[in-house]
Amino acid sequence: MNEIAIRRPDDWHLHFRDDAMMRAVVPYTARQFARAIVMPNLTPPVTTAAMGAGYRDRIQSAVPAGVEFTPLMTCYLTDNTDAGDLAQGHADGVFTAAKLYPAGATTNSDSGVTDVFKIMHALERLAEIGMPLCVHGEVTSADIDVFDREAVFIDRVLAPLVERLPELKVIFEHITTSEAVAFVDEAGPNIGATITPQHLHINRNAMLVGGIRPHAYCLPVAKRETHRLALRKAATSGSAKYFLGTDSAPHAREAKESACGCAGIFNAPFALESYLAVFDEEGALDRFEAFASENGPRFYGLPLNQGTVTLRREPVTVPETIDASGTAVVPFHAGETLGWAVV
Repeated sequence: MNEIAIRRPDDWHLHFRDDAMMRAVVPYTARQFARAIVMPNLTPPVTTAAMGAGYRDRIQSAVPAGVEFTPLMTCYLTDNTDAGDLAQGHADGVFTAAKLYPAGATTNSDSGVTDVFKIMHALERLAEIGMPLCVHGEVTSADIDVFDREAVFIDRVLAPLVERLPELKVIFEHITTSEAVAFVDEAGPNIGATITPQHLHINRNAMLVGGIRPHAYCLPVAKRETHRLALRKAATSGSAKYFLGTDSAPHAREAKESACGCAGIFNAPFALESYLAVFDEEGALDRFEAFASENGPRFYGLPLNQGTVTLRREPVTVPETIDASGTAVVPFHAGETLGWAVV
């Protein structure tokens, strides 16, 4: 197969940032995806319906003329989230989902939730109205090794939460471990998961062997090879529980290449090409459309997109850097040649 046409896909986990960076990166997503779940970890974070509506307007103003793209907004949960405003924002079509960041887990998450059971009033309201919960699944305790944080989160937080609120629809985002795959596989139909392109391509050696490579650093961090293989098996399995979520997260080059480099991989410019390379290598091209275009909207209860995107088997070279309104950003696969190109 040298060409593949799929229903226009969606990105179910994405960071646009704000202001000049946002305006520079939105077109890369809009050219490939019809919709995207937009993360709310700005400074300050998007914690109210009014803030969500304002951020949505700013994103829409950055979409190129003639391109159809819909940002789907999320509410940043805190220990003091107003469940009424959350529910009203969902009813008014501002918020598609709520986002749970354990405090300190990743970029701009310091205002996140310190204990999930402090926000049970909000989570119970989500379950009641059928509003999905997107979860960054890591504990942040200093005594837990960074490579173990996801597995410990499952045992300490996610499994007890799902047992207590089985009707709550949960998206376990950017999973990175075989333990996460096992949890999702064994859970009920209300549990789904997104998988990023970077966690399908790289293991932790990409960050640490032959020198520290900051552009391979993201959170959750890439794990051992056994975990990468488990993720590839899950993504290409045909299971409706898994769907596309890039976790694309742009940072200025100097912010990554610093004494305390930022976590995040900017993969939006060549996201579909990156994913399709994996499905090609795994002999699963016939399962790519479901992963990219069908499983996500069905899990969220949204209609499938109309229109198609076509990819052709031809080399495409990823540039070393991309200009984002005068700021250099290093994309995922920088300097590499991928075997598929969006037509």
